[in-house]
Amino acid sequence: MARIRPPASRGRSRIFAFVETVGFRYGQRHAVELDCRPVILAELRKRFPGWGGKLGEDHVLDLGVIASLGVTAMTEDIEIKMTESGLPNTFVPGRNLLFFTAAAALAYRRGSGRSWAECARPTSPATRTAATIRSRHCRWRSALGMDRRFVLETPLMWIDKAATFALAEELGGKPLVELILEHTHTCYLGSRERHEWGPGCGECPACKLRKDGHARYRAARASRRSA
Repeated sequence: MARIRPPASRGRSRIFAFVETVGFRYGQRHAVELDCRPVILAELRKRFPGWGGKLGEDHVLDLGVIASLGVTAMTEDIEIKMTESGLPNTFVPGRNLLFFTAAAALAYRRGSGRSWAECARPTSPATRTAATIRSRHCRWRSALGMDRRFVLETPLMWIDKAATFALAEELGGKPLVELILEHTHTCYLGSRERHEWGPGCGECPACKLRKDGHARYRAARASRRSA
């Protein structure tokens, strides 16, 4: 969630005078990701003082109702596997809709009209179409429910993991990439076992995507250097 005082434009970039962050506790089995939040924010402030001055309050909202809506491998200790729909059973129906609604309500009270979401890139044409419809619906619903125009930004939705690593390098160089590899969390099982691509079990869908993306990022980086 970004709070802007005021926004300015510089080419394709936007400058934010002030940014607040929000996470959600919803009974996820990898709740260790919430423990990573204060560490990451502290490291950002330490390693990037220019950014640290723009980081405001961090919020963690309780959306425990999500876990009570039905069993998924994201909220229950069950085997992760593919379903007949073609999605892994870690998929939590409606989760992101509730995330957006809660973030919008918080942003309204904090005086912001813009939210940024760390949405992963959809993995198939069908899910990409669904994600586009969902993001547009969330923007419309937020405007209707809040009686205010809302902008939802999802910059990571349209790039893959390799491009996400490359973007991190572009924005913060090696220090930011190292921070991501050391302190962020991906694994659905909550594993913090260390690998060159970051912590994780290496086998769940999230780890496989991150591992593959990091490998392709490194390969592309090596290719550029040798060219």
